[in-house]
Amino acid sequence: MFAKVKSTVFIDSLKLELTTPTVDTSLRAILRDDKGCVCSTLETKMPVRNNEVIWKGLNNLPYGVYTLELTQGDDELKMKLVKRI
Repeated sequence: MFAKVKSTVFIDSLKLELTTPTVDTSLRAILRDDKGCVCSTLETKMPVRNNEVIWKGLNNLPYGVYTLELTQGDDELKMKLVKRI
């Protein structure tokens, strides 16, 4: 696992902690709703400050269950998240 989410429940932002940050690569994140539609994307270059990425601007998404897909180089990670009030 190259990253973890601080909390699987979010309101308006997600905080990602990179456990194995690699120089000269990028982190790509896709947030999909329960139907599989892409709701938001994020791409950032490495290294990041304090091995953390804060994904802001998620307050306009409807409440519900989402799938977060993270990609860093050849590594991929998927996890379920819940947006609440």
